[in-house]
Amino acid sequence: MYSFSPKLRLYSLILTIVGLVLFGIGYAVNHSIDKAKVEQMVAAKHLDLEHGPKSNSLQSHDNSHDEHLETALHQVHNEPMAALLQVSVFAFGIACAALFFYCVQNAAHAGWPIIILRVMEAIASFIPYGGVLMLIIIIANTLGLSHLYHWMDKSLTDPQSAHFDAILYEKSKYLNIPFYLGRTFIFVIGASFFVWKLKALSKKVDETNSKKDYAQYYNWSVGYIAFFGFASAAWAWDWMMSIDPHWYSTLYIWYTMVSCLSTSIAIMIIISVFLKKKGVLPQFNDNHLHDLGVFLFATSMLWTYLWFCQFMLYWYANVPEEVNYFFGRFEYYRWTFLPMLIPNFLLPLLVLVSSSIKRNYKVVTSMAVVVIFGHWLDYFNIIMPGTVGPFWNIGLLEIGASLFVLGLFGFTVMSALSKLKLIPTGNPFLKESEIYEYPF
Repeated sequence: MYSFSPKLRLYSLILTIVGLVLFGIGYAVNHSIDKAKVEQMVAAKHLDLEHGPKSNSLQSHDNSHDEHLETALHQVHNEPMAALLQVSVFAFGIACAALFFYCVQNAAHAGWPIIILRVMEAIASFIPYGGVLMLIIIIANTLGLSHLYHWMDKSLTDPQSAHFDAILYEKSKYLNIPFYLGRTFIFVIGASFFVWKLKALSKKVDETNSKKDYAQYYNWSVGYIAFFGFASAAWAWDWMMSIDPHWYSTLYIWYTMVSCLSTSIAIMIIISVFLKKKGVLPQFNDNHLHDLGVFLFATSMLWTYLWFCQFMLYWYANVPEEVNYFFGRFEYYRWTFLPMLIPNFLLPLLVLVSSSIKRNYKVVTSMAVVVIFGHWLDYFNIIMPGTVGPFWNIGLLEIGASLFVLGLFGFTVMSALSKLKLIPTGNPFLKESEIYEYPF
């Protein structure tokens, strides 16, 4: 049984509070920026790029200098909510992906990961909390308190409006506020229900050792896989891709999901090694570490494949409404867009390709930290260009929001872990996990 130490609990709370304080200061600074300051910022951005084309995000629906400034002002003031959205949707996706990985192991009757199933359950325990954060963000946008999703502007789908947008009008059958809110509630409530149900059934299997209970546990695992398959696609469209509603990619849902899956595996590695070092999970050995390292390597390569396919097909085709998504990132996000390939692809490839390296606790744990940072950067590149445009930075708001969610995530996961029996003694594949040895 793991005991959540007061010291670690204090660190989690400090991270949460410091994050809130930094975010609050950043929010105050951000909302003190007026039109005069924004005009200076716009001029500075244009001067920096005087030999190249201007950002499309600053041109849309701008027919006058005042409208141009109004658009820029919205982008600047979007930064607080964009920073919160980035880490909230990322953390929610990580928790849901951990539960997906958990259910895949159950559905496959895999023996090797049984001793770390409770670690997966603990990570998945963040789902309701991440869901609440997402509900707050989505409701704030539907009420007009923030402007991350410009398709919510009713004038864009009104044929009588001067700003009428024919593409958004056609998409309004799906992208409309009542349906959008309904889907968000389904995602959050559905995922929260599944994590509660699966944890309850897992505990029941331990208590009864019943084949009937295990069969029910198996069936619900398969059910979540089906739910996650549809829901993860829809929330990728709703919460992220609809930020750039003129753009569409059929690879987007897999790309965003694999990013979260790779990060969730990295977190499993860190927690499992931590428990091993604490002496409360001695059954975890280098064979289990090796397999987690294999999954970390595999998901990193899969993410790279999806990133490259999406980029190459659209960039090579040079279709204006598609290539503009990448053009804006090359134009203003050159310091984060391509460099994120280093922690997400290059380092995992160079370090984790060796089978023997995957048994080294320090190296694999270090690579897990690198991958987490890399995918945080990936989600930064997903959210920020369409919300804040060229007025981005990694400052108080981004750091504060990240520390707040990191502290909340850590507190929730480790609290959940302390309430779980670390070894699922009722699982029929436990013995196989305890004696598991990688054959190569």
